[in-house]
Amino acid sequence: MRPEHVPWQNRTMVVRAATRNDAIGVGMAHVRSWQATYRGHFPQDFLDRMDPAMRAAAWERYLTEGPPERESLLVCDLDGDVVGFVSTGPCRDDDGRSGEVRAIYLLPDHWGRGLGRPLMGAALGELASAGFGDAMLWVFEDNRRAKAFYRATGWTPDGGARVIKPFGFPIPEARYRIDLA
Repeated sequence: MRPEHVPWQNRTMVVRAATRNDAIGVGMAHVRSWQATYRGHFPQDFLDRMDPAMRAAAWERYLTEGPPERESLLVCDLDGDVVGFVSTGPCRDDDGRSGEVRAIYLLPDHWGRGLGRPLMGAALGELASAGFGDAMLWVFEDNRRAKAFYRATGWTPDGGARVIKPFGFPIPEARYRIDLA
């Protein structure tokens, strides 16, 4: 991916491929976004135990090994600081026929400032470049902010629903899709 430099409120925002050095910023954006988004929805003790350093270590391993074929991890870099990221790859629900936005997060201080759109646009570009004709994502059913953002960036709910329990409590999700052609 070729980084795109965009003037943003007298600062420079770049969406670029993540490097191993970005793992700390990615881990911080991941955890702080979860803690802000899911407060009141997920058990508070679970959110309080989330550790940016542990997430950073997992992302560092991923980046050190290099993303598998057709996967990408892009960061939103604002004047040299990672303030968000997006992870893409083959859809895990349909044996990889479609692409998937697996995660997209910004530090809460940067919500609503226009940084998510170029990050999502770059993710969709990565998926299209990887040969996918469409993409999907799963969103927590009660996450109104994310659902509004997805609709504003061209995604539509397709009626898919599931309840997952990766952390021992139920997380109801809705599926959204977008055509990449």
